[in-house]
Amino acid sequence: MSIIENPNGQPIAADLLEKLRRVSYPTLGHFHERGFVDSGIRSHLHGSKIVGRAVTVHIPGIDSSLMHRAVALVEPGDVLVVSTGGDRRHAPVGEVVAYAAKVAGASAILIDGVMTDVVEVARIGIPVFARGTSLLTTKLLGIAQGGVNVSVVIGDVAVSAGDIILADDNGVLAISAREAAELIDTALDSDANEGKLLRKLDEGVPLPDVTIANRVLADALGLVDSNVQ
Repeated sequence: MSIIENPNGQPIAADLLEKLRRVSYPTLGHFHERGFVDSGIRSHLHGSKIVGRAVTVHIPGIDSSLMHRAVALVEPGDVLVVSTGGDRRHAPVGEVVAYAAKVAGASAILIDGVMTDVVEVARIGIPVFARGTSLLTTKLLGIAQGGVNVSVVIGDVAVSAGDIILADDNGVLAISAREAAELIDTALDSDANEGKLLRKLDEGVPLPDVTIANRVLADALGLVDSNVQ
């Protein structure tokens, strides 16, 4: 048995961070398929929009000793990403851990598992994304397994230290900085164009004419006319 502890990943570049704060996260889903976390993991503080660097921790189920070490590595804006090894009964995050993460400047906590002290955590004001709540908590047992800033799997998505976590009431996306940089300008352009689409709908233009649906279907059917019959 052993414990692995790695340093934090690279900070998010300032220009990319500024763009990610502006984009509508569901827009990214129009242009990307990977990294979207299982929808069972949801925010317990509604109205939050989160972007931050992942600080990851893998704990061996019932033992959350490494959680405390991971919190100590959190820097302002980071998202603490917690893998519980498949345990969905024991809550590794409650009032004290959430408060410590908040004091450290964490923007959110993401757990593939459950949380506790939901009222107190909401009062602290740190968004926690989890599968639910529980009265049963983890313990400080010192089991020599797991790691900090190691690759983890959260909601069927692989997350590495330094990945970018984007999360709001709609869900969670874990994405590399490279992929985010490749997508962001296209997504922002799409956001900017959305108002024009809505205005056309107000003018009575049918949805498939407002979007590219007619053209896509015409191409698929080998039709010359974009109006699919």
